This record gives sequence, structure tokens and C-alpha cells, in this order.
Amino acid sequence: MATSTKASGGRRFDGAAHAQLIQSAKTAASAEQSWLYLEAAHVVGQLHVKPHLQTHAQMLNLALRTRDWSEAVGQVMRLALVPLGHLSGRLPLGNPGRSAVSAFDPLPVRPELAELIARARGH
Repeated sequence: MATSTKASGGRRFDGAAHAQLIQSAKTAASAEQSWLYLEAAHVVGQLHVKPHLQTHAQMLNLALRTRDWSEAVGQVMRLALVPLGHLSGRLPLGNPGRSAVSAFDPLPVRPELAELIARARGH
């Protein structure tokens, strides 16, 4: 059973919400909806190495399944960058994790992702 644990910077990781978002991505009716769930999962899990890697692995899997080769290359690069980001403490908060967005820029959480995160948290 996933539980919340304290993250760096005082932010809390909601393992149950992350797991729910990953599961929703796997069962979504369309690739577009899967991407939204994975982007939301990225925002929730990016401060913790294991869920951060898990989310990018799921993103790579979806990119390969949909034959989005540029996204697949971007996800391979992000999988390589995740450990470095965690070791250096340079994680771009709010970043949705897709290849069309810089891997280094913090961003405000988009409203549609915030809504999915709130639903996964039961709010």
C-alpha cells in the first residue's frame, strides 16, 4: 500500500495518487488522455527517484507504442537525466516531463494536470 512520505523541501509525496495516475494512464481510452495522466504523475512523483524513473519509463513505453520516435528519444534522454537531477538537486518543479518541454525549466502546473492530481488525491 502506497503512503505519503516527506520529500525534500517539505513537499509531501502522495504515493497513492501517483499510483492512481499511472494506472489511469494505462487504462485511458486514448493516447492523449494517457499522456495527461502521465504528465500529472510526473508532477506528483518528480521529487522522488523511483516514481520519477517509473513515470519516465511509462512515458517511453507510450511513445514507443504510439510510434512517436521524437518523444521516445526525449524520454530516453530524461531517463538518463533523472539520477543526475536528483544528485544535483536540480529538479524543475511543475514540469510535465514531455520532450516538447525543456527538461530544465520549472513551470506552473497546468490546470488540467492540477485537476487530475486533485481527483487522484480524492479532492
